[in-house]
Amino acid sequence: MAVVKADAYGHGAIEVSRILTAEGACWLAVSSVEEGVALRQAGIGARILVMADNLVRTGAALLEYGLTPVVQDLADLRAVDEAARAADRALPYHLKIDTGMGRLGTRGAPEEAAAAIREATHARLEGLMTHFASSADYASAQTGEQVKVFEEFRAGLRRAGIAPAYWHMASTNPIAYGRREAWGNMVRPGHALYGYISPARGEAPRRILEVKPALAWRASVLTLKDVPEGALIGYGGMFRAPRPMRIAVLAVGYADGVSHRLSNRGKVIAAGKLVPILGAVSMDLTTIDVTECPGLRPGDAVTLLGSEAGVTLDAQQIARAAGTISYAILCGISARVKRVYV
Repeated sequence: MAVVKADAYGHGAIEVSRILTAEGACWLAVSSVEEGVALRQAGIGARILVMADNLVRTGAALLEYGLTPVVQDLADLRAVDEAARAADRALPYHLKIDTGMGRLGTRGAPEEAAAAIREATHARLEGLMTHFASSADYASAQTGEQVKVFEEFRAGLRRAGIAPAYWHMASTNPIAYGRREAWGNMVRPGHALYGYISPARGEAPRRILEVKPALAWRASVLTLKDVPEGALIGYGGMFRAPRPMRIAVLAVGYADGVSHRLSNRGKVIAAGKLVPILGAVSMDLTTIDVTECPGLRPGDAVTLLGSEAGVTLDAQQIARAAGTISYAILCGISARVKRVYV
């Protein structure tokens, strides 16, 4: 089950889904019914799991577009069943249990869930799932505890004569580090599809999955200028030139997804060299130091994320500089940034 929520982590859900299904992905995972409908309207025919939406108000759309909901609690199950009954159609669903994440998922006992599953006349249990809170942290016992809770719940359903076709727990990290006891019979890679795996903490086993970033992000130079020693750059005069410098102004800013936290601390690749961001990142513009890039001209591209001339800047490096996570860097690339697929 390939996770393509949040516009495929900023990569473009429709194009990414076309590629993934062509390569054999049988399932796709989205966050909302709206995301699933967009894929259906683009002609994507794979099974689509909707992982986090309000099922009370979306039942009709689930049926119309052939989407499979994740039921988070037993009240939601009743809403899904009522929508399916009103349409006189069967509607498969996956039941999520909260095994320790403390977020979405039912905390009901297996016996309580089994009774609700039996009461549903048109909603059909197809899958059982959970989500891990600390799957890259091998210094913590939390993931092992969550697996145990999940398997005990599944065993409880089996004793009640209920055996869903799919059971799944693992996203990227348990796949990449080989936590096979967490794989079930389906896994949900997300971050890895786009070329990233979180660094493990503690005594982790050797990684069994190697990936490389799928996305490069570039912006053009609008103008270049020479500034004297002492010149102030950008809003608030956040940067003062310590010497005569040559600067370039880029056609990209925080409205495009360059984190404002990179002001005076981030870097980009210009003319094959890693150069600093100067001053505040603006809504539409970012200023960089190109004193050591004499060949750079207006209209030239600089690399915000990617590789150039043997120099690499990936989302994890950028996230460390911005004090955030790589997911936020990728998902933060706004819709106004043009995507070009190669």
